[in-house]
Amino acid sequence: MRKKPCQIGFFAPHDLFRKPLATFRDHAGKQILTSDFRTLLSLALRILGEFDAALVRSKRQFMPVPGEKIDLSALPPETSPVKRRMAAQYVRDARDRLTSSSGTRPAFDYELLRQYAQNRLSASLVILLLVATVGFLSSLWTGAVAAGAWTASVLVIHAVMITKCRQFLELPMDETKMRAWRLRFITLDLFYGLAWMFILSHPIGVDESSGTFMLFVMLLVVAVSSMLASSLPMAVFAATFPVTVAIALDFVLEGTLRSYILAIMAVTAQGYFAVLAYRLYSTTLATLQARAEKDALIGELEQAKSVSDEARGRAEAANISKSRFLAQMSHELRTPLNAILGFSEVMKSEVFGEHAVPAYKEYSGDIHNSGVHLLGLINEILDLSRIEAGRYELNEESISLSGIVEDCHHLLKIRAANRGITIHEVFEADLPRLWADERAVRQICLNLLSNAIKFTPQGGEIWLKVGWTASGGQYMSVKDTGPGIPEEEIPIVLASFGQGSNSIKSAEQGAGLGLPIAKSLVDLHGGSFALKSKLRIGTEVVVTFPPERVVAAMAPMTAEQAPTITPPAPGEPILTPEEKRRLSRRPLFRAGT
Repeated sequence: MRKKPCQIGFFAPHDLFRKPLATFRDHAGKQILTSDFRTLLSLALRILGEFDAALVRSKRQFMPVPGEKIDLSALPPETSPVKRRMAAQYVRDARDRLTSSSGTRPAFDYELLRQYAQNRLSASLVILLLVATVGFLSSLWTGAVAAGAWTASVLVIHAVMITKCRQFLELPMDETKMRAWRLRFITLDLFYGLAWMFILSHPIGVDESSGTFMLFVMLLVVAVSSMLASSLPMAVFAATFPVTVAIALDFVLEGTLRSYILAIMAVTAQGYFAVLAYRLYSTTLATLQARAEKDALIGELEQAKSVSDEARGRAEAANISKSRFLAQMSHELRTPLNAILGFSEVMKSEVFGEHAVPAYKEYSGDIHNSGVHLLGLINEILDLSRIEAGRYELNEESISLSGIVEDCHHLLKIRAANRGITIHEVFEADLPRLWADERAVRQICLNLLSNAIKFTPQGGEIWLKVGWTASGGQYMSVKDTGPGIPEEEIPIVLASFGQGSNSIKSAEQGAGLGLPIAKSLVDLHGGSFALKSKLRIGTEVVVTFPPERVVAAMAPMTAEQAPTITPPAPGEPILTPEEKRRLSRRPLFRAGT
Protein backbone atom coordinates (compact mmCIF):
# COMPACT_ATOMS: atom_id res chain seq x y z
CA MET A 1 0.00 0.00 0.00
CA ARG A 2 1.49 3.41 -1.07
CA LYS A 3 2.05 5.97 1.63
CA LYS A 4 0.66 9.46 1.26
CA PRO A 5 3.08 12.33 1.39
CA CYS A 6 3.33 14.13 4.73
CA GLN A 7 1.01 17.15 4.88
CA ILE A 8 2.18 18.65 8.19
CA GLY A 9 4.76 21.42 8.37
CA PHE A 10 7.41 20.33 5.89
CA PHE A 11 8.37 17.29 3.76
CA ALA A 12 8.93 13.67 4.89
CA PRO A 13 12.55 12.64 4.39
CA HIS A 14 11.88 8.89 4.15
CA ASP A 15 9.46 9.42 1.23
CA LEU A 16 12.00 11.48 -0.62
CA PHE A 17 14.67 8.82 -0.39
CA ARG A 18 12.31 6.05 -1.54
CA LYS A 19 10.73 7.97 -4.41
CA PRO A 20 12.50 7.38 -7.74
CA LEU A 21 13.69 10.36 -9.70
CA ALA A 22 11.86 9.27 -12.88
CA THR A 23 8.49 9.10 -11.06
CA PHE A 24 9.05 12.58 -9.72
CA ARG A 25 9.71 13.85 -13.26
CA ASP A 26 6.52 12.32 -14.57
CA HIS A 27 4.37 13.91 -11.89
CA ALA A 28 6.36 17.17 -11.44
CA GLY A 29 3.76 19.28 -13.17
CA LYS A 30 1.05 18.06 -10.83
CA GLN A 31 2.96 18.29 -7.57
CA ILE A 32 4.44 21.80 -7.85
CA LEU A 33 1.86 23.24 -5.51
CA THR A 34 2.21 20.58 -2.86
CA SER A 35 2.57 21.44 0.79
CA ASP A 36 6.36 21.35 0.54
CA PHE A 37 6.52 24.00 -2.13
CA ARG A 38 3.74 26.02 -0.52
CA THR A 39 5.89 26.13 2.61
CA LEU A 40 8.83 27.50 0.64
CA LEU A 41 6.59 29.98 -1.15
CA SER A 42 5.06 31.20 2.11
CA LEU A 43 8.55 31.67 3.56
CA ALA A 44 9.59 33.78 0.57
CA LEU A 45 6.39 35.83 0.71
CA ARG A 46 6.86 36.38 4.43
CA ILE A 47 10.38 37.75 3.83
CA LEU A 48 9.10 40.04 1.07
CA GLY A 49 6.27 41.21 3.33
CA GLU A 50 8.70 42.10 6.10
CA PHE A 51 10.88 43.94 3.59
CA ASP A 52 7.87 45.93 2.32
CA ALA A 53 6.79 46.79 5.87
CA ALA A 54 10.31 47.97 6.69
CA LEU A 55 10.36 50.07 3.53
CA VAL A 56 7.05 51.69 4.52
CA ARG A 57 8.40 52.44 7.97
CA SER A 58 11.46 54.01 6.39
CA LYS A 59 9.31 56.25 4.22
CA ARG A 60 7.27 57.27 7.23
CA GLN A 61 10.48 58.08 9.05
CA PHE A 62 11.89 60.30 6.31
CA MET A 63 8.64 61.77 4.98
CA PRO A 64 5.45 62.31 7.04
CA VAL A 65 2.29 60.82 5.55
CA PRO A 66 -0.55 63.13 4.45
CA GLY A 67 -2.65 64.31 7.36
CA GLU A 68 -0.05 63.42 9.96
CA LYS A 69 0.52 66.06 12.64
CA ILE A 70 3.96 66.51 14.10
CA ASP A 71 4.39 66.83 17.86
CA LEU A 72 5.30 70.44 18.57
CA SER A 73 4.93 70.25 22.35
CA ALA A 74 8.61 69.46 22.91
CA LEU A 75 9.82 72.17 20.55
CA PRO A 76 11.11 75.60 21.62
CA PRO A 77 8.73 78.58 21.91
CA GLU A 78 7.00 79.89 18.82
CA THR A 79 9.35 82.84 18.52
CA SER A 80 12.40 80.58 18.49
CA PRO A 81 14.35 80.38 15.20
CA VAL A 82 14.63 76.60 15.67
CA LYS A 83 10.86 76.15 15.62
CA ARG A 84 10.46 78.47 12.65
CA ARG A 85 13.12 76.51 10.78
CA MET A 86 11.44 73.19 11.59
CA ALA A 87 8.04 74.52 10.52
CA ALA A 88 9.51 75.73 7.24
CA GLN A 89 11.18 72.33 6.80
CA TYR A 90 7.87 70.54 7.40
CA VAL A 91 6.06 72.70 4.84
CA ARG A 92 8.86 72.18 2.31
CA ASP A 93 8.79 68.40 2.85
CA ALA A 94 5.02 68.32 2.38
CA ARG A 95 5.31 70.30 -0.87
CA ASP A 96 8.10 68.07 -2.15
CA ARG A 97 6.11 64.97 -1.26
CA LEU A 98 3.20 66.14 -3.38
CA THR A 99 5.45 66.77 -6.39
CA SER A 100 7.57 63.63 -6.01
CA SER A 101 6.86 60.24 -7.56
CA SER A 102 8.67 58.11 -4.96
CA GLY A 103 7.75 59.73 -1.66
CA THR A 104 11.04 61.60 -1.29
CA ARG A 105 12.15 65.04 -2.39
CA PRO A 106 12.58 65.60 -6.14
CA ALA A 107 16.21 66.49 -5.51
CA PHE A 108 16.63 63.18 -3.66
CA ASP A 109 15.04 61.29 -6.59
CA TYR A 110 17.56 62.80 -8.96
CA GLU A 111 20.50 62.08 -6.64
CA LEU A 112 19.40 58.47 -6.17
CA LEU A 113 19.07 57.90 -9.91
CA ARG A 114 22.40 59.64 -10.48
CA GLN A 115 24.09 57.39 -7.95
CA TYR A 116 22.52 54.36 -9.63
CA ALA A 117 23.89 55.44 -13.02
CA GLN A 118 27.34 56.15 -11.61
CA ASN A 119 27.46 52.75 -9.91
CA ARG A 120 26.53 51.01 -13.14
CA LEU A 121 29.21 52.87 -15.11
CA SER A 122 31.91 52.25 -12.52
CA ALA A 123 31.18 48.49 -12.44
CA SER A 124 30.79 48.01 -16.20
CA LEU A 125 34.13 46.20 -16.59
CA VAL A 126 33.36 43.92 -13.65
CA ILE A 127 30.01 42.98 -15.21
CA LEU A 128 31.71 42.23 -18.54
CA LEU A 129 34.22 39.96 -16.83
CA LEU A 130 31.47 38.19 -14.90
CA VAL A 131 29.35 37.63 -18.01
CA ALA A 132 32.29 36.31 -20.01
CA THR A 133 33.35 33.92 -17.22
CA VAL A 134 29.86 32.51 -16.63
CA GLY A 135 29.24 32.21 -20.39
CA PHE A 136 32.42 30.20 -20.82
CA LEU A 137 31.68 27.89 -17.90
CA SER A 138 28.02 27.42 -18.87
CA SER A 139 29.11 26.16 -22.29
CA LEU A 140 30.26 22.98 -20.55
CA TRP A 141 26.64 21.82 -20.01
CA THR A 142 24.56 23.94 -22.41
CA GLY A 143 26.77 23.93 -25.45
CA ALA A 144 28.82 26.60 -27.14
CA VAL A 145 25.97 27.90 -29.31
CA ALA A 146 23.51 28.41 -26.46
CA ALA A 147 26.19 29.89 -24.22
CA GLY A 148 27.35 32.25 -26.98
CA ALA A 149 23.81 33.39 -27.71
CA TRP A 150 23.19 34.02 -24.02
CA THR A 151 26.47 35.92 -23.64
CA ALA A 152 25.68 38.12 -26.64
CA SER A 153 22.18 38.92 -25.35
CA VAL A 154 23.45 39.85 -21.89
CA LEU A 155 26.18 42.04 -23.40
CA VAL A 156 23.57 43.82 -25.53
CA ILE A 157 21.43 44.48 -22.46
CA HIS A 158 24.52 45.67 -20.59
CA ALA A 159 25.53 47.99 -23.46
CA VAL A 160 22.04 49.50 -23.60
CA MET A 161 22.12 50.01 -19.84
CA ILE A 162 25.51 51.73 -19.97
CA THR A 163 24.33 53.96 -22.83
CA LYS A 164 21.20 55.00 -20.94
CA CYS A 165 23.21 55.73 -17.80
CA ARG A 166 25.54 58.02 -19.72
CA GLN A 167 22.60 59.80 -21.35
CA PHE A 168 21.03 60.35 -17.93
CA LEU A 169 24.22 61.79 -16.46
CA GLU A 170 24.59 64.22 -19.37
CA LEU A 171 21.10 65.67 -18.89
CA PRO A 172 20.62 68.63 -16.51
CA MET A 173 18.35 68.14 -13.54
CA ASP A 174 15.56 70.45 -14.74
CA GLU A 175 15.25 68.55 -18.04
CA THR A 176 15.15 65.09 -16.48
CA LYS A 177 11.83 63.21 -16.20
CA MET A 178 12.31 61.15 -13.07
CA ARG A 179 9.40 58.78 -13.55
CA ALA A 180 10.36 57.87 -17.13
CA TRP A 181 14.03 57.28 -16.32
CA ARG A 182 13.16 55.24 -13.23
CA LEU A 183 10.91 53.03 -15.35
CA ARG A 184 13.68 52.60 -17.96
CA PHE A 185 16.22 51.52 -15.40
CA ILE A 186 13.82 49.10 -13.74
CA THR A 187 12.91 47.57 -17.13
CA LEU A 188 16.56 47.12 -18.09
CA ASP A 189 17.29 45.48 -14.74
CA LEU A 190 14.30 43.18 -15.27
CA PHE A 191 15.67 42.07 -18.65
CA TYR A 192 19.07 41.68 -17.02
CA GLY A 193 17.61 39.39 -14.35
CA LEU A 194 15.61 37.36 -16.89
CA ALA A 195 18.77 36.82 -18.93
CA TRP A 196 20.54 35.37 -15.91
CA MET A 197 17.47 33.27 -15.17
CA PHE A 198 17.67 31.56 -18.58
CA ILE A 199 21.31 30.58 -18.23
CA LEU A 200 20.84 29.21 -14.71
CA SER A 201 17.68 27.22 -15.53
CA HIS A 202 19.33 24.11 -17.02
CA PRO A 203 17.60 20.79 -17.65
CA ILE A 204 17.29 18.34 -14.80
CA GLY A 205 19.61 15.42 -14.95
CA VAL A 206 22.97 17.12 -15.07
CA ASP A 207 25.46 16.03 -12.44
CA GLU A 208 25.00 17.26 -8.90
CA SER A 209 28.13 19.44 -8.92
CA SER A 210 26.36 21.91 -11.22
CA GLY A 211 23.91 22.72 -8.43
CA THR A 212 26.65 24.16 -6.27
CA PHE A 213 27.91 26.17 -9.23
CA MET A 214 24.40 27.50 -9.92
CA LEU A 215 23.97 28.57 -6.30
CA PHE A 216 27.36 30.28 -6.33
CA VAL A 217 26.57 32.18 -9.53
CA MET A 218 23.13 33.12 -8.20
CA LEU A 219 24.64 34.51 -4.99
CA LEU A 220 27.23 36.41 -6.99
CA VAL A 221 24.64 37.93 -9.33
CA VAL A 222 22.27 38.83 -6.51
CA ALA A 223 25.07 40.39 -4.46
CA VAL A 224 26.41 42.46 -7.35
CA SER A 225 22.93 43.62 -8.41
CA SER A 226 21.99 44.51 -4.84
CA MET A 227 25.10 46.62 -4.39
CA LEU A 228 24.90 48.40 -7.74
CA ALA A 229 21.15 49.12 -7.68
CA SER A 230 20.80 49.79 -3.95
CA SER A 231 19.72 53.37 -4.60
CA LEU A 232 16.75 52.07 -6.63
CA PRO A 233 14.94 49.35 -4.60
CA MET A 234 12.57 48.29 -7.39
CA ALA A 235 15.52 47.76 -9.71
CA VAL A 236 17.11 45.47 -7.12
CA PHE A 237 13.91 43.44 -6.93
CA ALA A 238 13.59 43.28 -10.74
CA ALA A 239 17.19 42.13 -11.22
CA THR A 240 17.38 39.54 -8.43
CA PHE A 241 13.91 38.05 -7.98
CA PRO A 242 13.74 36.19 -11.36
CA VAL A 243 17.17 34.63 -10.73
CA THR A 244 16.25 33.51 -7.21
CA VAL A 245 12.87 32.09 -8.30
CA ALA A 246 14.48 30.16 -11.18
CA ILE A 247 17.17 28.66 -8.96
CA ALA A 248 14.71 27.78 -6.19
CA LEU A 249 12.28 26.11 -8.61
CA ASP A 250 15.10 24.24 -10.28
CA PHE A 251 16.30 22.87 -6.94
CA VAL A 252 12.78 21.98 -5.83
CA LEU A 253 12.09 20.09 -9.06
CA GLU A 254 15.11 17.86 -8.43
CA GLY A 255 13.29 16.39 -5.45
CA THR A 256 16.25 15.53 -3.19
CA LEU A 257 16.96 16.64 0.34
CA ARG A 258 20.10 18.36 -0.80
CA SER A 259 18.16 20.25 -3.46
CA TYR A 260 15.54 21.37 -0.95
CA ILE A 261 18.25 22.66 1.33
CA LEU A 262 19.85 24.54 -1.55
CA ALA A 263 16.47 26.03 -2.49
CA ILE A 264 15.96 27.26 1.06
CA MET A 265 19.47 28.72 1.04
CA ALA A 266 18.71 30.55 -2.23
CA VAL A 267 15.48 32.08 -0.87
CA THR A 268 17.20 33.02 2.40
CA ALA A 269 20.06 34.64 0.49
CA GLN A 270 17.55 36.62 -1.55
CA GLY A 271 15.93 37.91 1.64
CA TYR A 272 19.30 38.74 3.19
CA PHE A 273 20.48 40.73 0.18
CA ALA A 274 17.09 42.43 -0.05
CA VAL A 275 17.41 43.61 3.55
CA LEU A 276 21.01 44.62 2.89
CA ALA A 277 19.97 46.64 -0.16
CA TYR A 278 17.25 48.29 1.89
CA ARG A 279 19.80 49.22 4.54
CA LEU A 280 22.04 50.74 1.89
CA TYR A 281 19.09 52.63 0.45
CA SER A 282 18.15 53.98 3.89
CA THR A 283 21.74 55.00 4.56
CA THR A 284 21.98 56.74 1.20
CA LEU A 285 18.71 58.55 1.80
CA ALA A 286 19.80 59.61 5.28
CA THR A 287 23.11 60.87 3.84
CA LEU A 288 21.29 62.90 1.20
CA GLN A 289 18.96 64.33 3.83
CA ALA A 290 21.88 65.27 6.09
CA ARG A 291 23.68 66.88 3.16
CA ALA A 292 20.55 68.80 2.19
CA GLU A 293 20.14 70.04 5.76
CA LYS A 294 23.82 71.00 5.84
CA ASP A 295 23.48 72.91 2.57
CA ALA A 296 20.33 74.63 3.84
CA LEU A 297 22.11 75.57 7.07
CA ILE A 298 25.12 76.89 5.13
CA GLY A 299 22.75 78.91 2.97
CA GLU A 300 21.05 80.36 6.04
CA LEU A 301 24.43 81.18 7.57
CA GLU A 302 25.59 82.89 4.39
CA GLN A 303 22.34 84.83 4.19
CA ALA A 304 22.61 85.82 7.84
CA LYS A 305 26.25 86.83 7.27
CA SER A 306 25.31 88.98 4.29
CA VAL A 307 22.52 90.61 6.28
CA SER A 308 24.90 91.14 9.19
CA ASP A 309 27.58 92.62 6.92
CA GLU A 310 25.04 94.93 5.34
CA ALA A 311 23.73 96.02 8.73
CA ARG A 312 27.28 96.55 9.98
CA GLY A 313 28.06 98.63 6.92
CA ARG A 314 25.01 100.78 7.51
CA ALA A 315 25.90 101.14 11.19
CA GLU A 316 29.48 102.13 10.37
CA ALA A 317 28.27 104.64 7.79
CA ALA A 318 25.78 106.05 10.30
CA ASN A 319 28.49 106.24 12.94
CA ILE A 320 30.84 108.08 10.59
CA SER A 321 28.05 110.46 9.60
CA LYS A 322 27.27 111.06 13.26
CA SER A 323 30.92 111.77 14.06
CA ARG A 324 31.21 114.17 11.14
CA PHE A 325 28.01 115.90 12.17
CA LEU A 326 29.17 116.26 15.76
CA ALA A 327 32.54 117.57 14.68
CA GLN A 328 30.93 120.08 12.31
CA MET A 329 28.37 121.21 14.85
CA SER A 330 31.01 121.50 17.56
CA HIS A 331 33.05 123.74 15.28
CA GLU A 332 30.03 125.86 14.39
CA LEU A 333 29.02 126.22 18.04
CA ARG A 334 32.44 127.36 19.17
CA THR A 335 32.36 130.53 17.06
CA PRO A 336 29.36 132.20 18.76
CA LEU A 337 30.35 130.67 22.10
CA ASN A 338 33.67 132.51 22.06
CA ALA A 339 31.83 135.80 21.69
CA ILE A 340 29.49 134.89 24.55
CA LEU A 341 32.37 133.98 26.82
CA GLY A 342 34.36 137.10 25.94
CA PHE A 343 31.56 139.63 26.40
CA SER A 344 30.19 137.92 29.52
CA GLU A 345 33.64 138.03 31.09
CA VAL A 346 33.93 141.75 30.26
CA MET A 347 30.51 142.41 31.82
CA LYS A 348 31.32 140.27 34.86
CA SER A 349 34.63 142.06 35.41
CA GLU A 350 32.96 145.48 34.89
CA VAL A 351 35.80 146.62 32.62
CA PHE A 352 33.81 149.63 31.33
CA GLY A 353 32.37 150.59 34.68
CA GLU A 354 30.06 149.34 37.32
CA HIS A 355 26.57 148.12 36.48
CA ALA A 356 23.66 150.32 37.40
CA VAL A 357 21.90 147.25 38.78
CA PRO A 358 24.11 144.97 40.92
CA ALA A 359 22.18 141.89 39.78
CA TYR A 360 23.57 142.32 36.27
CA LYS A 361 27.05 141.35 37.54
CA GLU A 362 25.67 138.14 39.00
CA TYR A 363 23.79 137.40 35.76
CA SER A 364 26.98 137.98 33.76
CA GLY A 365 28.80 135.48 35.99
CA ASP A 366 26.07 132.91 35.45
CA ILE A 367 26.26 133.43 31.68
CA HIS A 368 30.03 133.02 31.73
CA ASN A 369 29.90 129.85 33.87
CA SER A 370 27.25 128.33 31.61
CA GLY A 371 29.33 129.15 28.57
CA VAL A 372 32.38 127.53 30.11
CA HIS A 373 30.34 124.43 30.88
CA LEU A 374 28.99 124.33 27.32
CA LEU A 375 32.48 124.77 25.90
CA GLY A 376 33.74 121.83 27.95
CA LEU A 377 30.84 119.71 26.73
CA ILE A 378 31.56 120.65 23.12
CA ASN A 379 35.22 119.78 23.57
CA GLU A 380 34.28 116.37 24.96
CA ILE A 381 31.93 115.70 22.05
CA LEU A 382 34.61 116.76 19.60
CA ASP A 383 37.20 114.52 21.21
CA LEU A 384 34.82 111.56 21.23
CA SER A 385 33.89 112.07 17.58
CA ARG A 386 37.57 112.21 16.61
CA ILE A 387 38.32 109.03 18.54
CA GLU A 388 35.38 107.13 17.01
CA ALA A 389 36.26 108.35 13.53
CA GLY A 390 39.89 107.23 14.03
CA ARG A 391 41.26 110.74 13.48
CA TYR A 392 42.60 111.34 16.97
CA GLU A 393 46.39 111.48 16.76
CA LEU A 394 48.58 111.08 19.82
CA ASN A 395 51.32 113.63 20.37
CA GLU A 396 53.64 111.26 22.21
CA GLU A 397 56.51 112.44 24.35
CA SER A 398 58.30 111.55 27.56
CA ILE A 399 56.07 112.38 30.54
CA SER A 400 55.96 111.75 34.27
CA LEU A 401 52.77 109.93 35.24
CA SER A 402 53.02 110.82 38.93
CA GLY A 403 53.66 114.48 38.06
CA ILE A 404 50.56 114.70 35.85
CA VAL A 405 48.39 113.06 38.53
CA GLU A 406 49.75 115.48 41.13
CA ASP A 407 48.99 118.48 38.87
CA CYS A 408 45.41 117.27 38.40
CA HIS A 409 45.10 116.92 42.15
CA HIS A 410 46.13 120.54 42.65
CA LEU A 411 43.66 121.72 40.01
CA LEU A 412 40.69 120.02 41.68
CA LYS A 413 41.87 120.36 45.28
CA ILE A 414 39.77 123.47 45.99
CA ARG A 415 36.67 121.84 44.53
CA ALA A 416 37.16 118.77 46.71
CA ALA A 417 37.81 120.92 49.80
CA ASN A 418 34.54 122.79 49.25
CA ARG A 419 32.70 119.45 49.48
CA GLY A 420 34.67 118.31 52.53
CA ILE A 421 36.40 115.51 50.60
CA THR A 422 39.92 114.40 51.48
CA ILE A 423 42.25 113.28 48.69
CA HIS A 424 45.15 110.97 49.56
CA GLU A 425 48.20 110.46 47.31
CA VAL A 426 50.02 107.13 47.26
CA PHE A 427 52.85 107.34 44.72
CA GLU A 428 55.74 104.93 44.36
CA ALA A 429 59.14 106.59 44.33
CA ASP A 430 61.60 106.70 41.43
CA LEU A 431 59.14 105.86 38.69
CA PRO A 432 60.63 106.19 35.19
CA ARG A 433 58.98 108.36 32.60
CA LEU A 434 56.30 107.19 30.17
CA TRP A 435 56.12 107.60 26.39
CA ALA A 436 52.58 108.94 25.99
CA ASP A 437 50.42 111.92 25.04
CA GLU A 438 50.51 114.37 27.96
CA ARG A 439 47.21 116.03 27.05
CA ALA A 440 45.45 112.67 26.77
CA VAL A 441 46.85 111.36 30.06
CA ARG A 442 45.93 114.61 31.79
CA GLN A 443 42.38 114.40 30.42
CA ILE A 444 42.09 110.80 31.63
CA CYS A 445 43.13 111.78 35.14
CA LEU A 446 40.90 114.87 35.24
CA ASN A 447 37.85 112.91 34.06
CA LEU A 448 38.34 110.16 36.61
CA LEU A 449 39.11 112.54 39.49
CA SER A 450 36.22 114.89 38.68
CA ASN A 451 33.81 111.92 38.58
CA ALA A 452 35.10 110.74 41.94
CA ILE A 453 34.60 114.19 43.47
CA LYS A 454 31.15 114.51 41.90
CA PHE A 455 29.74 111.27 43.33
CA THR A 456 31.57 111.13 46.65
CA PRO A 457 29.41 112.47 49.52
CA GLN A 458 30.59 115.15 51.89
CA GLY A 459 33.19 113.91 54.33
CA GLY A 460 34.27 111.14 51.93
CA GLU A 461 37.75 110.17 50.87
CA ILE A 462 39.55 109.65 47.54
CA TRP A 463 42.81 107.79 46.98
CA LEU A 464 45.14 108.53 44.07
CA LYS A 465 47.68 105.77 43.42
CA VAL A 466 50.52 105.54 40.90
CA GLY A 467 52.96 102.65 40.75
CA TRP A 468 54.37 99.61 38.99
CA THR A 469 52.39 96.73 37.55
CA ALA A 470 53.40 93.09 37.84
CA SER A 471 54.35 92.98 34.14
CA GLY A 472 56.65 96.02 34.34
CA GLY A 473 54.20 98.70 33.24
CA GLN A 474 52.72 101.57 35.25
CA TYR A 475 49.24 102.11 36.57
CA MET A 476 47.08 104.94 37.85
CA SER A 477 44.20 104.28 40.25
CA VAL A 478 41.37 106.54 41.46
CA LYS A 479 39.32 105.11 44.34
CA ASP A 480 36.45 106.82 46.17
CA THR A 481 33.95 106.09 48.94
CA GLY A 482 30.91 107.02 46.92
CA PRO A 483 27.58 105.14 46.59
CA GLY A 484 29.01 102.74 44.00
CA ILE A 485 27.65 101.51 40.67
CA PRO A 486 25.42 98.41 40.27
CA GLU A 487 27.18 95.65 38.37
CA GLU A 488 24.56 95.58 35.62
CA GLU A 489 25.03 99.33 35.01
CA ILE A 490 28.81 99.22 34.45
CA PRO A 491 28.50 98.60 30.67
CA ILE A 492 26.02 101.49 30.52
CA VAL A 493 28.29 104.04 32.16
CA LEU A 494 31.16 102.98 29.88
CA ALA A 495 29.05 103.61 26.77
CA SER A 496 28.81 106.99 25.08
CA PHE A 497 26.22 109.27 26.74
CA GLY A 498 25.47 106.50 29.22
CA GLN A 499 24.46 107.41 32.77
CA GLY A 500 23.76 105.20 35.74
CA SER A 501 20.96 105.52 38.24
CA ASN A 502 23.15 107.38 40.74
CA SER A 503 24.17 109.87 38.07
CA ILE A 504 20.53 110.60 37.23
CA LYS A 505 19.73 111.20 40.89
CA SER A 506 22.78 113.40 41.39
CA ALA A 507 22.42 117.16 41.34
CA GLU A 508 25.55 117.46 39.14
CA GLN A 509 24.47 115.63 36.03
CA GLY A 510 26.88 115.40 33.12
CA ALA A 511 26.71 114.29 29.52
CA GLY A 512 27.99 110.78 30.19
CA LEU A 513 31.17 111.22 28.16
CA GLY A 514 33.91 111.33 30.83
CA LEU A 515 34.44 107.58 31.25
CA PRO A 516 33.99 106.65 27.53
CA ILE A 517 36.56 109.27 26.51
CA ALA A 518 39.00 108.13 29.19
CA LYS A 519 38.61 104.48 28.16
CA SER A 520 39.08 105.32 24.48
CA LEU A 521 42.24 107.32 25.19
CA VAL A 522 43.62 104.43 27.24
CA ASP A 523 42.90 102.06 24.37
CA LEU A 524 44.77 104.35 21.99
CA HIS A 525 47.80 103.98 24.24
CA GLY A 526 47.47 100.18 24.21
CA GLY A 527 46.61 100.08 27.90
CA SER A 528 43.77 98.56 29.89
CA PHE A 529 40.83 100.23 31.66
CA ALA A 530 39.23 98.41 34.59
CA LEU A 531 36.25 99.66 36.62
CA LYS A 532 35.37 97.89 39.88
CA SER A 533 32.50 99.04 42.06
CA LYS A 534 30.35 97.85 44.96
CA LEU A 535 27.16 99.43 46.18
CA ARG A 536 27.48 101.54 49.35
CA ILE A 537 31.25 100.86 49.41
CA GLY A 538 32.77 102.81 46.52
CA THR A 539 34.26 102.70 43.07
CA GLU A 540 37.79 102.18 41.82
CA VAL A 541 39.11 102.79 38.30
CA VAL A 542 42.52 101.37 37.39
CA VAL A 543 44.29 102.55 34.23
CA THR A 544 47.29 100.44 33.18
CA PHE A 545 49.96 101.37 30.66
CA PRO A 546 51.91 98.51 29.03
CA PRO A 547 55.62 97.93 29.71
CA GLU A 548 56.41 99.02 26.15
CA ARG A 549 55.47 102.58 27.12
CA VAL A 550 58.03 102.80 29.93
CA VAL A 551 60.98 104.85 28.65
CA ALA A 552 63.55 102.83 30.62
CA ALA A 553 62.36 99.64 28.89
CA MET A 554 62.24 101.08 25.35
CA ALA A 555 64.83 100.01 22.79
CA PRO A 556 67.17 102.68 21.38
CA MET A 557 66.18 104.33 18.11
CA THR A 558 67.82 103.10 14.94
CA ALA A 559 69.49 105.33 12.37
CA GLU A 560 66.41 105.19 10.15
CA GLN A 561 64.07 106.19 13.02
CA ALA A 562 66.28 108.99 14.39
CA PRO A 563 65.58 112.48 12.99
CA THR A 564 68.19 114.10 10.82
CA ILE A 565 70.07 117.01 12.35
CA THR A 566 70.64 119.66 9.69
CA PRO A 567 71.37 123.30 10.34
CA PRO A 568 68.65 125.72 9.21
CA ALA A 569 69.17 127.87 6.16
CA PRO A 570 70.31 131.47 6.65
CA GLY A 571 67.36 133.63 7.67
CA GLU A 572 65.06 130.64 8.33
CA PRO A 573 63.49 130.66 11.81
CA ILE A 574 64.18 127.77 14.15
CA LEU A 575 60.87 126.01 14.92
CA THR A 576 60.06 123.35 17.47
CA PRO A 577 58.52 120.05 16.29
CA GLU A 578 55.13 121.12 17.68
CA GLU A 579 55.23 124.40 15.73
CA LYS A 580 56.19 122.56 12.55
CA ARG A 581 53.27 120.16 13.04
CA ARG A 582 50.83 123.01 13.55
CA LEU A 583 52.05 124.83 10.45
CA SER A 584 51.73 121.67 8.33
CA ARG A 585 48.12 121.19 9.48
CA ARG A 586 47.05 124.83 9.14
CA PRO A 587 44.44 125.28 6.37
CA LEU A 588 44.99 127.73 3.54
CA PHE A 589 41.74 129.59 4.26
CA ARG A 590 40.08 129.95 7.63
CA ALA A 591 36.40 130.90 7.72
CA GLY A 592 34.03 131.34 10.60
CA THR A 593 36.66 131.61 13.34
